[in-house]
Order: sequence, then C-alpha cells, then structure tokens
Amino acid sequence: MRIETERLLLRPHAIEDFDALRAMIRDPEVMRHITSTVPSDEDVWNRLLRYIGHWTAFGFGIFAVIERETGRNIGSVGFADFRRGLGDAFSASPEGAWLFAKEAHGRGIASEATQAMHAWFDAQSFGGRSVCIINPDNAPSRRLAGTLGYVETGPTQYHDETTLTFERLRPRS
Repeated sequence: MRIETERLLLRPHAIEDFDALRAMIRDPEVMRHITSTVPSDEDVWNRLLRYIGHWTAFGFGIFAVIERETGRNIGSVGFADFRRGLGDAFSASPEGAWLFAKEAHGRGIASEATQAMHAWFDAQSFGGRSVCIINPDNAPSRRLAGTLGYVETGPTQYHDETTLTFERLRPRS
C-alpha cells in the first residue's frame, strides 16, 4: 500500500524506519503534547513492530511519511487500534493518528499527509467513522483535526491526564 502526493510518499513502516522513528519520538519538542517520558530503544522497537503488525492484522495501519525530494522519513500518519480503554464508543472505530518530525512543522506537510490518509481510508470498505485523541493544549493538532472533519466529543482521562476525544464520519459523496 502506497500513497503518493505532490511532496510525499506514504507507505507502511519497515524495520529500516527504526532510526528515524526513534529520533522523532525522542525529540521533546515533537512529543511535548503527548508524553514527557523518553522512550527506550525497546519502546521504540515495540512501537515500530506495532505499526508494522497493524497492516497484517487489520488491513490498515500507520504509514511512514517520506519526503519524496530527499527520501527522509519525516513522520507517521494513519489509523490504528491502540486499545486505549476509552470506552466502547471510542474503541468501535479506527483511531486516526499523526506525528511529524520538527523539520516537517510549519510546511503544510501534516495537512498534505493527513488529507491523503483520510482520502485513502474513506475509499476502503472498512472506512467510515474514525476517532482520535488530542491534548487540549495542542492547538495545531486540534485545528488540523477540524480541517479533516473531526468534531470534538468531549474530554476524557487517559494515563491520568485530561485529553479530548474526537470523531469523524466519512464525508457523503
């Protein structure tokens, strides 16, 4: 599964993405709205394997975002079943997720990649409703979610922190 946009290639993660993923999720600026815990190599490895495994288990997953011009891995976007324990209504649908390396910030990369992943999702037989969670302080991600059609469904507690839940329905044709 590959999606190409003007500047990006979205493809399932591979083992070779470990170093780029590790650099991205160990960057405090990138992770400031997600966690302050610096992941170990084992944590990064398990995340990467979870990303890879989603494609086999569900037919959807998290894409690596590759900058076509440079070949650099600059993010991760897609859909997952993270089993967050946020209730049946939340867990009933794939969870949209996006995370970008610092060098992608402020360049429209997030918008380009997330629009492409949602267009792909909407075209799938399993496409339809998706959900996501966003830290209340993450204004850029909340704006992006709104642009993608997500509507806030309320606050919840996740890992002893307040987070916001959102849902998105497949746009009508």
